[in-house]
Amino acid sequence: MYSFIPYKGLGGDGIIADLDDPEIESLISTLTVPVIGIGGSYENEEDYPKIPYVGTDNVSLVETAFNHLRDKGLENFAFYGLPEHPSMRWANEREKAFNNIINREKYYGSVYRGNITTAETWQYDMNRLADWLQRLPSPIGIIAVTDARARHLLQVCEHLQLIVPYKIAIIGIDNEELTRYLTRVSLSSVGQGCKSMGYTAAKMLHNRLTKLEQAALKGSLENSSPRIVVPAVKVFERQSSDFQAIKDPYVIRAMHYIRNNAYNGIKVDQVLSYLRISRSNLELRFKEERGHSVHCEIHNAKLKRACQLLISTTITIADIPSLCGYPSLQYMYTVFKKEIKMTPKEFRLKSMLS
Repeated sequence: MYSFIPYKGLGGDGIIADLDDPEIESLISTLTVPVIGIGGSYENEEDYPKIPYVGTDNVSLVETAFNHLRDKGLENFAFYGLPEHPSMRWANEREKAFNNIINREKYYGSVYRGNITTAETWQYDMNRLADWLQRLPSPIGIIAVTDARARHLLQVCEHLQLIVPYKIAIIGIDNEELTRYLTRVSLSSVGQGCKSMGYTAAKMLHNRLTKLEQAALKGSLENSSPRIVVPAVKVFERQSSDFQAIKDPYVIRAMHYIRNNAYNGIKVDQVLSYLRISRSNLELRFKEERGHSVHCEIHNAKLKRACQLLISTTITIADIPSLCGYPSLQYMYTVFKKEIKMTPKEFRLKSMLS
């Protein structure tokens, strides 16, 4: 029997324990059954527990996020973290990883921790976050220590009318299934190897129990504390980090409007009305900055959204057209056959197999 420990008193033949929680870390010292620890990775070797351990690689998570933003052409970076707390040592490790990367690569970097937000302090905390954001150079890429902190950034940027991703590109860490589309701008995020950690910890505990059984027969047991650190999976790229170096202010504003409204079935005329600019003027600016027309930009935004939903969700194909601004399922099939040379169903199946 294997067990997780959410509270004191839960027994079992072996235990997988969350050692990011100081209370649980203290509790395991009193246990006589085999324990496998899970938690974050540490820069200092002495910070690791002296038991078998499976950790998420905090350095890999931040490196992956940083490389994603840098590969977009950004040269200014910032980190939105969490205040120091015994139960959030992993957040401090991610902040240290960010500082080490910035110092190594010699880029501009800024760190802001803020507070643990509550209903009572929410407005004050968001005002302080807004103050920090408005002092940062532009354009800039911001790595948030979690997806929850990344959503703070998206909400404040919308309030301040700081255009994401063209002024501020944002990426979170966790790739939370339920929260990635809660904001108007969908959130890019680095996925952790959580499933791999779980399987590895379970296998490690199984091996430990097997050795105990063998030792009971032989009368000896080899003591060892193996440690496995699981790297980041990959970046799940969405709108918040889709930065492209655009200088023309009209094109930036148009792109922002299109990204937020393309899925409502907008036409070029609505973009022109929003910007109060002539079509010939805007088309010329788009040709110079983007190499294609305004209509093409709207078309590409819808198609990209459809592809993201097919790859990263289980939404039925029949429901996707209305979420992407397509007038019908048949029309979306026509677009896919023309642009991607396969049907939406074939595209989803291929992405699942790759």
